[in-house]
Amino acid sequence: MLVPAIKILKKARAGHYAIPAFNINNLEALKAIMAAAVKLRSPLIVQTSEGAIEYAGLDYLIAMVKVAAKAPVPIALHVDHGKDLKLIKQAIQQGYTSVMFDGSALPLKENIAKTKQVVKWARAKKVSVEAEIGAIAGIEDFVSVAEKDAHLTNPEQAASFVKQTGCDSLAVAIGTAHGAYKFKGETHLDIERLKKIAKLVTIPIVLHGASGVLEDVVKLAEYHGAKLGEARGVLDADIKQAIKHGVSKVNIDTDLRIAFTAGVREAVDQMKDVIDPRKLLQPANELMTEVAVRKIMLFKSEGKA
Repeated sequence: MLVPAIKILKKARAGHYAIPAFNINNLEALKAIMAAAVKLRSPLIVQTSEGAIEYAGLDYLIAMVKVAAKAPVPIALHVDHGKDLKLIKQAIQQGYTSVMFDGSALPLKENIAKTKQVVKWARAKKVSVEAEIGAIAGIEDFVSVAEKDAHLTNPEQAASFVKQTGCDSLAVAIGTAHGAYKFKGETHLDIERLKKIAKLVTIPIVLHGASGVLEDVVKLAEYHGAKLGEARGVLDADIKQAIKHGVSKVNIDTDLRIAFTAGVREAVDQMKDVIDPRKLLQPANELMTEVAVRKIMLFKSEGKA
């Protein structure tokens, strides 16, 4: 069933687990994550970035997710990192149940004003609103957020922001990064900062840039030609600590991309005489489902549908 994101996020925060929020661009990714969610009876947030909307089309994405929503698990359809107010308004009007306005790169006063506008539009349609304060380093669709421009979230500022905007959930910067090339060696989130934020902010907290880049999937991708080099993600132990201390939604994009790419490379390499796209995409679908299953188990959302 299709539900506002806040409906499942509030339960997650109260129950100390997190809702997996997977970014999709096509039918294969959607079917893969739905297979995992149904198998494990997990709530799910299906996310589409502005780039995904440009690629697949708003109407196609909404139609696909409405079909997926017939499954016996609650799912929300969410705009991820929305910066285009016109597009966000269109998504609210056409059937999305959750939107994010990302004004983290704007001056604080402007971020607050635009977030309040989005909240006003969303309330009329009972749509959830995620906002962001503090920038996450890395790549968000087509825009690079340089390390030097990224800043961690100030707890007191976050509390004031939530009070002024009325947003339903808040994305915070505590040390994660977008993309495959996150860290070298071990990674550690600023859990003490998160604890302070969670004491002051009672709404669900969102963790962006949290892909773990599973080692076996990375190796498979590299074996078939992908040059990922120092690609490493956030440690599972850090994710568990973040969820324990207030994170209720964890975004996953890079892991699915690597799984899809690895599966396609494997199929093309091993099925040289096959011209059926369904067969060529099957390894990718299976790998993406495996990634989704692992994330659901890590976030402890299994059985919460």
